[in-house]
Amino acid sequence: MNHSPRTRTVVSCALLVTVLGAGMSACGGDGDPLSAHPYDAADQISFNGPTEGKRVDPDKPLEVTLTDDGRITDVTAQDATGRYVTGELAADGSRWHSTSPLAADAHYTVRVSTEDEDGAPGRKVLSFDTSKPASKKRLKVSLGPKTGTYGVGQPVTAQLDQPVKDKAQRAVVERALRVDSVPAVQGSWYWVSDKELHYRPRDFWPAHATVQVHSDLDGIRIGDRLWGGKSTPLRLTIGDRIEAVTDAATHQLTFYDNGRQVQQFPVTTGKPGFETRNGVKVVLEKQSLVRMRSATVGIAEGSSDSYDLPVYYATRVTWSGEYVHAAPWSVGSQGYANVSHGCTGMSTANAEWFFDHVRPGDIVRVVNSQGAPMEPFGNGFGDWNIDWTKWRTGSALVTGTSPAQSPQDAARLQPTAL
Repeated sequence: MNHSPRTRTVVSCALLVTVLGAGMSACGGDGDPLSAHPYDAADQISFNGPTEGKRVDPDKPLEVTLTDDGRITDVTAQDATGRYVTGELAADGSRWHSTSPLAADAHYTVRVSTEDEDGAPGRKVLSFDTSKPASKKRLKVSLGPKTGTYGVGQPVTAQLDQPVKDKAQRAVVERALRVDSVPAVQGSWYWVSDKELHYRPRDFWPAHATVQVHSDLDGIRIGDRLWGGKSTPLRLTIGDRIEAVTDAATHQLTFYDNGRQVQQFPVTTGKPGFETRNGVKVVLEKQSLVRMRSATVGIAEGSSDSYDLPVYYATRVTWSGEYVHAAPWSVGSQGYANVSHGCTGMSTANAEWFFDHVRPGDIVRVVNSQGAPMEPFGNGFGDWNIDWTKWRTGSALVTGTSPAQSPQDAARLQPTAL
């Protein structure tokens, strides 16, 4: 095979791994191939691109092949929005192919690095456009919560507008859902259902972290006749680490701010038959006044346990009606006995202080109650009651990753050590 002439630099010494300081040389003179200007490798590289005027089928993997002696050393493929395509390079450097799907109706730039048999570096830049999707059916993703400031226990949620049941299709969806935080944390998605995912770190978010969430799913083929649609990104700011621990046995609520105890209040929790749930809950919302009626939780009107009360400074922790709130009618029992219907009650002044010092996403933990464990899903955010090992099994990307590595990180292209 004939190729256009190019200058080659012969390597006569071993490749150094350590980076040399300015003015120092591994071999002396011009013998270091890393100092050579890359040659144009256009005549060495082929890819399964279209003929002139045609577009690439996004359903087909991208392949880059070396047609001469030497090897491919690196390939980066990126679309105009900044999304990268992951890929695998053959051990001998002769071929690279994509391992994640291309987006439809997108413009891609592919940068290929090579070296010849003498170690001289080469470069080739390719570009192409992909065709439009064959189907107009789109999967829409709604990310939550709304942009704002939250406590360290706030999970990220992704709601899909149609079910995704197949594990391979779930992997495509999950791989496109990006959660990045500063400082960085280890975290993972969990498929709560065919239409809902939750993301949480291994531990709570660091105090004062910033969290960016977005979907790269737009234009990505998920399955037959189903393509990803656009979604709105969100940005979360994490506040102080606020944690309230209620001990149902001692009837005390202890309030911690960044690990420091700042308050302790006498409380009452659920009486026999209405025991407060044990475990970790997350503040869902705050309401300065709530009308609480026993009929809404299945207690018959007119029975000995029925009630219909205006309740002030109500901090909700479950959707089924568990709150931390003012309960002036039970002040005599607070600190001594559990007499509520499941809520954590305290004096009006203490409830107002608590109300003013918590926000959605803050942690409310109940210990030593005789109640059932907090549900992981469906009644608020009980996500933290699932240990990390089990949580990771809820990911469609978990296969082949270690407990110390998030499935999302494993799915991204990683440099290979030489």
